[in-house]
Amino acid sequence: MTVFLSSLFGVCEILILIALGYFLTARGWFDDRSSRIIAKVVTQVSLPAYMIVTIDEKFSAGQLMRLLPDLRFPVLSMAILFGLSFGVCRALAVPVGRRGLFKSMFFNSNTVFIGLPVNLALFGAKSLPYVLVYYMANTTIFWTVGVYLIQADGPHNASLSLKKVLGKIFSPPLLGFIVGVLLVLARVRLPQFLMSDLNYIGGLTIPGSMFFIGIAMHQAGLSNIRFDKEMLGIFSGRFLFAPLVMFLLVAWTPMPLLMKQVFILQSAMPVMTNAPVVAKLYGADANTAAITVTTTTLAAMAVIPVVMVLVQQL
Repeated sequence: MTVFLSSLFGVCEILILIALGYFLTARGWFDDRSSRIIAKVVTQVSLPAYMIVTIDEKFSAGQLMRLLPDLRFPVLSMAILFGLSFGVCRALAVPVGRRGLFKSMFFNSNTVFIGLPVNLALFGAKSLPYVLVYYMANTTIFWTVGVYLIQADGPHNASLSLKKVLGKIFSPPLLGFIVGVLLVLARVRLPQFLMSDLNYIGGLTIPGSMFFIGIAMHQAGLSNIRFDKEMLGIFSGRFLFAPLVMFLLVAWTPMPLLMKQVFILQSAMPVMTNAPVVAKLYGADANTAAITVTTTTLAAMAVIPVVMVLVQQL
């Protein structure tokens, strides 16, 4: 019960910030342009700064060197989910024009705008490198396989640009992670004034992420939330199959307990907020994607405490 209440309070921290972003959008303080600016500030400025500071302060060279081999677990988990998505899609008779989007949303998690704040609220800064390992796998697969699937739903033939894919994968958050790792491995200490600045900038990450989600929810419209068979299919992928597959992969491995817990929790995050953006870009069903992001994000707030109780049993 203590773990459940602690998780519930952590989720409440997140929900209050999301609700504030939603309320301010309803009052006309934020609009679509504000949403794009906040997303850029978080992903390209504050999150990289947060990465550098946290990794530099919390981890040793030995700990970091042991991290990367465990990248195989989120990759394998998402590969299994990718295969399952075909069976679920067929069983639900998802119509042509939404099949690729359905599959992409089935196996990709919101590892930054929801996953990062949730893990920090529940586990603290020591969870960050594990969050980033999952982020590396999730981002790579979304911007390759996930985007290809969504493109296939649009009016044009699906294709991938290697330059664009690499640009998305080697994004500022990942580069911030790499810089932090290199500083630790080289045993380089940044000047105190610079570390203070990075701390201040990194402090924008959590509230900025939550405001972004609140704005996105208002734009999608809570009144548009629905629970049809396709939505329930996405729910099964995000909140049932994903954490179950990850649990089966990591439960009996010798990896640190916290890494197991973070991986399972990250796997159970809602649909990526990038899905509607990509769908709109390629002429797929962006409205369905936006509604699914909103619905799974709200549902995740109820699912997360339950998952936390389960991972405590490891």
